[in-house]
Amino acid sequence: MRINIIQHTPNERPGSILDWAHDRNHDVYIYHPYQFGYLPKVDETDMLVIMGGPMSVNDDVYWIEFERDLIKELAQRDVPIFGACFGAQQLSKAFGGKITDSPVKEVGWAPVYLKSDVIDGIPAELTAMHWHGETFEIPDNAELLFSSELLANQGFVIGHRIVGLQFHFELQTDNVREIVTNDFNYIDGSVFKQTKEDILAREVPKENKDVMYTILDFISEGK
Repeated sequence: MRINIIQHTPNERPGSILDWAHDRNHDVYIYHPYQFGYLPKVDETDMLVIMGGPMSVNDDVYWIEFERDLIKELAQRDVPIFGACFGAQQLSKAFGGKITDSPVKEVGWAPVYLKSDVIDGIPAELTAMHWHGETFEIPDNAELLFSSELLANQGFVIGHRIVGLQFHFELQTDNVREIVTNDFNYIDGSVFKQTKEDILAREVPKENKDVMYTILDFISEGK
């Protein structure tokens, strides 16, 4: 399987998604449209992964709109798609949801709670990294998957092929360090009141990688 990953900034990498792809013997191609302007071709995509980024899905940037066109076309072809943070917001908007400023800015470690049993093997509560100031609506064709204490809409699933998460399960220790090292100013104003030292001191929960594998297995197998 050819997995095309769209990365929107140098410091938000695929993390354990790459481990999953390699463990399942898939081929990975990573695109950087913010720098080079290129997106995957529909006919060359067996699975799409859309990463986070500092931009807004509401920005008037040509490749952001083209990315949503790609999502719609792949969904029509029943191609599995996973989106994290900005990627989840792109999925929401592609299927009719609105993206707005979040009533609270969530940056740092905080729990999320499972709201659906459609995917087997996910614990009822997990601790995830949050790094966002906007939030999405759950599209009409989607089911709520996760909520946090402060925001109801934290994740959704569409059928058996599409999952969008506002937060990050994919991050590993080096990924967290890279994000905090380069984007630490974004922490200011977070309701979590965590410093960059607080965030870096927290060990990445081992179960997050397991859950990432579970989600990717679910959408790739379509059941």
